[in-house]
Amino acid sequence: MKRALVCGAGGFIGGHLVKKLKREGYWVRGVDIKPHEFSPSQADEFMLRDLRDPDHCRSALALSNGGFDEVYQLAADMGGMGFISVSDCEVLHNSALINIHMTHTAAEMGVARYFFSSSVCVYRDMRSEEAPITEDDGIPANPDNEYGWEKLYAERVATAYGRRYPMQVRIARFENCYGPEGTWTGGREKAPAALCRKIAEAEEGGTVEVWGDGTAIRVFTYVDDLVDGIVALMHSNLDGPANLGSEERVTVADLVRTAIEVSGKRITVRYVPGPVGVRARNFSKARIASLGWKPAVSLQEGIARTYPWIEAQVGAARRVK
Repeated sequence: MKRALVCGAGGFIGGHLVKKLKREGYWVRGVDIKPHEFSPSQADEFMLRDLRDPDHCRSALALSNGGFDEVYQLAADMGGMGFISVSDCEVLHNSALINIHMTHTAAEMGVARYFFSSSVCVYRDMRSEEAPITEDDGIPANPDNEYGWEKLYAERVATAYGRRYPMQVRIARFENCYGPEGTWTGGREKAPAALCRKIAEAEEGGTVEVWGDGTAIRVFTYVDDLVDGIVALMHSNLDGPANLGSEERVTVADLVRTAIEVSGKRITVRYVPGPVGVRARNFSKARIASLGWKPAVSLQEGIARTYPWIEAQVGAARRVK
């Protein structure tokens, strides 16, 4: 039985990754600074650890009978644009410490395979009509925010340790991920969850506010597709970063219309000033596609799965009040 450590197992993607690995027969230890917010972890063992502390990294990686076959490093201080646009210092300080200490400790303790979750935020801003850019186009670098700069630095850390130690390093640059059991309120939620929440909270015939003018172009990837891609990449021989996301490019206005349609409500949209981020995203998926991976869930289907879950959370929160 393979043994895997999932760092950030109390988070959205990490929680879904634990479920995926358990279905595939792994023994899994989850570790996070907090328990999973919405459901008990399915990990065989869950440890509360602050991975900014090197001693906590070491205890998370310690096993009485050998070591871990695979480590999935998803722990980070992060959130949607509402968070990362105003939390530069927290993102840089906390995530950099996590990645420096966890990468170093995993390499020293003989981990065979190490996965790092990077982000397409490492790339520059793009024009809407630009052709897809590849992983190599991340350098020379000009990320739009400090979250992207930290991710790029952490990629270099992981790659350097992969050269020095017999540790196979795999890096995925995630595009926007969404789905059930993710943060949906409080300021750290991503755009799909925030919009589903606003629509669920709105009365029939009401109005929701959306940051920007709706023209920004994004790719939204359903969480089940993303975790399938993570595992495929980890088990591959693909060195270097790989863009991981859907091929379905949409505007923010498209996302809003999809969520309203799924809700079945009559809703008016008011676009207002707010942090939007880059104007466009368009990245080649040729590297990850070379492994046979491709997304199976469209935005329409993914929102149809996600909106009812968020609607239920909104309803439960109202009943508590």
